[in-house]
Amino acid sequence: MKMRIDIISAVPDFFEGPLTSSIIQRGQNKGKVEIQIHNLREHAYDKHRMIDDKQFGGGAGMVLKVEPFFDCIKKLLAERNYDAIIFTAPHGKIYDQQDANRYSLMKNIMIICGHYKGIDDRVREAFATEIVSIGNFVLTGGELLAAVVVDSVVRLIPGVLNDSESALDDSFMDGDTIGAPCFTRPAEYEGMKVPDVLLKGDHAKVKEWREEQSKILTDYWEKRNKIGEKG
Repeated sequence: MKMRIDIISAVPDFFEGPLTSSIIQRGQNKGKVEIQIHNLREHAYDKHRMIDDKQFGGGAGMVLKVEPFFDCIKKLLAERNYDAIIFTAPHGKIYDQQDANRYSLMKNIMIICGHYKGIDDRVREAFATEIVSIGNFVLTGGELLAAVVVDSVVRLIPGVLNDSESALDDSFMDGDTIGAPCFTRPAEYEGMKVPDVLLKGDHAKVKEWREEQSKILTDYWEKRNKIGEKG
C-alpha cells in the first residue's frame, strides 16, 4: 500500500528542504509514499489572491480566510477519502510516538497548516478529524509541525528504512521508554572509551546493559518532563 500525504500551506516553499532529502526522499523514491504540497494562495480567486484578513472583534494579527481552505479541501475530498484530516493548532493533542505509529498504518492523510494568527475556525469545524500540537510554545506556522509528522510517520512505513528493526528499537516505540545510548568506532577517542560490555560480543550482557541504561534515561526523562522539574 502506498501512502499519500496532502499538506495545505500558505508558505509551500518551506517544505522544499525537509521533504526532499534523507529518509523522506528515500520513501518517495521507493514508491512507499507520495507527498503533495498545496499552495493555499492558488485557491484564492479575488484580484489580489488574498488568503488572510483582519479578525472579527478586533485584535492584532491576521487570520487565514475560510474560502481558500474550503475550495482546496473540497477538491481533495472529491478525489479520495482521508483516514485523518489533521488541523494544526496550539490547543491540540500533544503529538507523540503512538500517534505516529497509528498514522503510519493509514493510506491517506491531510494536514492543514495554520499561519499568522491562525485559521478561521470554521475550517476546523467543517473538516478536521484530529487537532494536533507539538508543544506548549508558539511557532510562526503549522509547517514545522507538518514536517515533524511526516518525518516521524514515513520512517515507520515498511521498506523505507534499510534496517526494519531500527525503528522498532527507537525511543518511545514501547510506550514512554527512552532507548539506551549508542556508540560506534573508534572505541576510544580523546580519552573517552566506549563501555567495555559493548565490545565483548556477549549479546545477553549487551541486552542487559541496554535495558539498565534505558531505565536510567527513562527515569531522567520522566523527572524532567512529567514531574515538571526544570534546570
